[in-house]
This record gives sequence, structure tokens and C-alpha cells, in this order.
Amino acid sequence: MTDAGHSGGCQCGAVRYHCEALGRATICHCRMCQKAFGGFFGPLVTARGLTWTRGGPDHFASSSKVRRGFCSKCGTQLTYDWGGEPEIAIGTLDDPEQAAPVLQVNPADMLSFFGRLHELPLRTASENTQAAAFMADIVSFQHPDHDTGQWPQEQAGENGRD
Repeated sequence: MTDAGHSGGCQCGAVRYHCEALGRATICHCRMCQKAFGGFFGPLVTARGLTWTRGGPDHFASSSKVRRGFCSKCGTQLTYDWGGEPEIAIGTLDDPEQAAPVLQVNPADMLSFFGRLHELPLRTASENTQAAAFMADIVSFQHPDHDTGQWPQEQAGENGRD
């Protein structure tokens, strides 16, 4: 799009966005974010000047005050709309490093093991021959981390596979 601002989108590439600036990045521990993201928390950042550059999200009202945007083709969680500035899922940014969380919210719902995750041992693919073999020839059908003229590419089928 442009050199200014930030871009991102869903996993399959059907929905892409651009925003002029990023605001405060948070990790939300509420149960609704856990379920919406299918994870231990919801990583969100305020998106100032958000525009949809390809497609747009469908929405689910997760409460009487919040609706969440997602890609109806691949299911990627994209937005959190509470009536103020929209928030986008940090992992959907083309460069998620630009939105390091600075605050955790709703700690009452934080999972008991969350604070100990950094203590877990790390296993690289090279330390596990089965995992290394699996990763060696994997081909990703995920949209690349940059804007494209069209997607999916011509050689990819409807689900990213031929």
C-alpha cells in the first residue's frame, strides 16, 4: 500500500487492512478473548485510521457491548470493536514486532499457568528428527506478510492446495 503505516490481514489473504498508526498494545486475559482467539489470551493493539484494503471481516457479537471481526473464509480473528477506536489482533500484522504489549488487562481470568510459560523447556525441530523431517518440506499456503496484487495465487486452489 504505502511505506507509511502498518498492514496486515488474515491467514488466507481474503481480508487485508492498513492503518495509519498503532496505539497501545495489550494482552487481554478475559474468558471471551481466550475463546475468541483459541488461546491463553487475546493480543490486541489499537489501530488508528483503519481501512480494509481487500475484503472485510464478518462480525460476531461476543457480548452486549463488543463485536469481534473475523475472516469468514479461514476464521482468523481480526478485530475487537467496543465502540471506540478499533483494535486489531497483533498476530495479524505483517510485522507483529511493531506492537509489543505494554499492558495486561482483565487479570482475574488469567490462567493459573500463564506466569510460568517462560519456564517451559524449548525444543527445536533439529532436536526432534520426526519434527525436523516434517518441517523440511512443508509448503505454506498462508498469505505472505506483505500486500499482494491478488490472492490466492493462480496456481493455488480454493483452499490453497491443488
